[in-house]
Amino acid sequence: MNRDTYPAIAHPAERQGIVAGLVYVFERVMPDPFVLSIGLTLVVGVLALAIAPHGTVPTLLKSWYDGTFGILGFALQMILILATGYAIADAPIVQRGLRKLASTVQTPARAALLVFPVVAVAAWLNWGLGLIVGALLSREIARRVKVDFAWLVAGSYSAWSICNSGLSSSIALSQASRGNALNLVEKATGHIVPLSTTVFAPFVFVPTVLVVVVMTVIFIRMHPKPEHVVAFDNAREPDTATADADPHTRAAGPASFATRLEQSMLGTLLLLALGVGYLAMTWHATGFDLDINTTILIFLLIGLALQRTPIGYADAIRRAARQTGSMLLQYPVYGGIMGIMHGTGLASMIAKAFVTIASPVTLPLWSYLSSLIITLLVPSAGGHWAVQGPFVLPAALSLHASVPRTAMGVAMAENVSNMLQPFWAVPVVAIAGIRIQRVMGYTAVTFVVSLVIYAAALWLVP
Repeated sequence: MNRDTYPAIAHPAERQGIVAGLVYVFERVMPDPFVLSIGLTLVVGVLALAIAPHGTVPTLLKSWYDGTFGILGFALQMILILATGYAIADAPIVQRGLRKLASTVQTPARAALLVFPVVAVAAWLNWGLGLIVGALLSREIARRVKVDFAWLVAGSYSAWSICNSGLSSSIALSQASRGNALNLVEKATGHIVPLSTTVFAPFVFVPTVLVVVVMTVIFIRMHPKPEHVVAFDNAREPDTATADADPHTRAAGPASFATRLEQSMLGTLLLLALGVGYLAMTWHATGFDLDINTTILIFLLIGLALQRTPIGYADAIRRAARQTGSMLLQYPVYGGIMGIMHGTGLASMIAKAFVTIASPVTLPLWSYLSSLIITLLVPSAGGHWAVQGPFVLPAALSLHASVPRTAMGVAMAENVSNMLQPFWAVPVVAIAGIRIQRVMGYTAVTFVVSLVIYAAALWLVP
C-alpha cells in the first residue's frame, strides 16, 4: 500500500495526550518491519560476538545459516494457519456475518465493544482466525462509521494479543501433544502437560479475560477527537473485483469438463472424508488431542466446507497468499536471529541470568520477564520455546517449581511483547490496508497494561 494513503499524524503539540505522542514517535522512528528485522540481526550479531560464550565468527555464520533455513518447515505451518484462517473468514457466509455485525455499529465506542470480544474469541480459538477476523471486521466497520482507522485496527490487534493463552498456543499445544518435537516436558519427565493445567488454568484464563475487558475500556477513551480522526478511505481501496480476478478464468461458453470439476463438490467431499476420517480414527485411538498439524487440518476442513467447491477454496487461498508475502520474507530473517541466539549461547545467557536468582515461587515470573526480552528478538512462540524452554524447564524441575506456570509464563510474555514487536501485525495491516507505524503507537499502551496484568496473575492467581 502506498505510504501516503493515510496522512502523517499531526505533531503532538497540536494534539493532546500521551497516545498522540506515541503515534507521532512510531510514525517517524519505526522503519518497515523487514528493515527492523535486519537491524535486529545486526544487534544480536554484535551482542553474540561480544558476550556470548560461543560468540565466534564461524559459529555465528553457521548458526545464522542453520536458523535461516531450519525455520522453513515451521514457517510453512504458520503461513498455512494464517491462510486456512483467511479462507474461513473469506467464506460468503462468514462475510455476511461480519457485515451484519458491522451494521450494528454507529459510534467508536460501539466499534470497540464489538471488535474486542469478537476478535478475542476468534484469536483464543485460533490465532490465524483472530488475525483475519480482526482485519476484515475493522474494514467493514470503518466503511460504515467515521472512526480513526489506525485506532480501530490497533484495537483488533490488541484483542488478538491473547492468542498465546488460547487453544492454538504453540507452547501449550506442544507440551500437551505426545511425541511433539517441542514437548520438552515429555522428553524430560515422560509426562505431558494437559491443557487443563495451562490454557484453562485460572492463572491463565483470568488475566486473559481481564486484558480484553480493561483494554476495551481504555481504547474507548483513547479514540481521537473528531477533528483528528483519520478515517478509512473507500476511494483508495483496491478494486476487489479486479484484484481478486482469477488469471486462469476460462472463456465464457458452455461449461467444459474442467469447469464442471472445479465447481463440483465431489472434490471437497473427498478431502472432507479423508480429513474427518483421520481425525475420528486418531482421536478414537488416543483421545482428543490438538497440535499444530491437526489445527491446520481442522481449519482446512472447515474452510473447504464453507467455501463448498474446490475452485472457491483455491481462490480464497490465492487471496490469502497475497497477505503472507511479508511473513515469507521475515520468517527466514528471524530464523537467522534465533539461530544466532541459540548457537552462540546468547539466549541461554539471558534465560540463565534470570533463573539463577529464582526460587520455586518466583521462577514463573522470572521466566515471564526474560521471555519479554527474547520475544522481541524471536517473535514466533514455537521458535521462542525452542530457544528458552531448554533452560527454564530444567530449572523448574530442579527447583520443584510449577512446570505449567513456568511454561505459560513464556507464552503470556509473547502476548505482551507482540504489542511492540511488529512481526504479527504485518498481515493485519496488509489486509486492513494501513501503515503499521500508526497502529503500533496505540498498541504500545496495550503493552504496558497487559504487562502488569499478566505479571500480577502469575504472582497472585492460583
